[in-house]
Amino acid sequence: MSFKPLLGDGRIRTREEVSAPPQTASWLDSSVIFDSRRWACQEAELRWTAPHHLIVLTDGGSTSRTSIRTEGKTLYDGQDRPGVLTFVPAGAERVGFYRDVDLSYSALWIDPALVLPGLERLRDTPVLVNRSDAVIGTLLRSLCTEMSLGHVPDTVYVEHLVALVALRMAGLEGNLLSVASRGRLGRRTFERVRDYIDAHISSDISLSEVADIAGMPLDTFARRFKETTGRPPYAYILEERVRRAELLLRDTSIAIGAIAFRLGFSSQSHFTTTFRRLKGITPRTYRLHFSPES
Repeated sequence: MSFKPLLGDGRIRTREEVSAPPQTASWLDSSVIFDSRRWACQEAELRWTAPHHLIVLTDGGSTSRTSIRTEGKTLYDGQDRPGVLTFVPAGAERVGFYRDVDLSYSALWIDPALVLPGLERLRDTPVLVNRSDAVIGTLLRSLCTEMSLGHVPDTVYVEHLVALVALRMAGLEGNLLSVASRGRLGRRTFERVRDYIDAHISSDISLSEVADIAGMPLDTFARRFKETTGRPPYAYILEERVRRAELLLRDTSIAIGAIAFRLGFSSQSHFTTTFRRLKGITPRTYRLHFSPES
């Protein structure tokens, strides 16, 4: 049986395979793709390569045997278990043998041409199998939860997540980036960035766009922005959207769904979830507090 995996080419032989449709989302013209799915079969042999880096978190389930080979060498021979991570760099051939499979997992596909802090180190990171990192696991599970609730996170949030995951993943092989010197944004630079965010608050603002406005590399900008404001750019943008939402909820009768659209949220439910997380109440409750008759 031949098959074409997501963003790759290969062959697979299975017996009694069951696969649930994945939940999938993409950002930056498909330079970043996330999917979450369940796969079950009695036995499978899989050989494939992909032009994207791949990071997989096993969310649940197990196998009675998993054997992974690359470049003719066995990297792992044991069992899959929840919470473990696998990394396959772009272009690497991976051969896997699985028995008694019932797994749910989340996969993050990253275009190696994407320019974000830490991604360059992934090019030099070898295939890693069944590693553990609580931070990466938490980030991928939170992304999966957002999607299961019907929310597609903003591009700037996903850029931060990918950069952090890449740095942590490279660090599992002892390949961490050195810590750069700290510093704050200059007053005029911060004003340019703030004005750009104000003007594009209804758009899906990306970290690369804002870094270009500041005239800095992505990692330098993100670090200095946090030194200046106490928050990473994506958190600052969300808080600014919620601050504006408070004004609209208090001073206008604009529908909550229209406010969500005006302020760049992907949906009314995403707006409600974000507002409640930051303010402790829903937008409707907030509006009723200031306008009991609305």
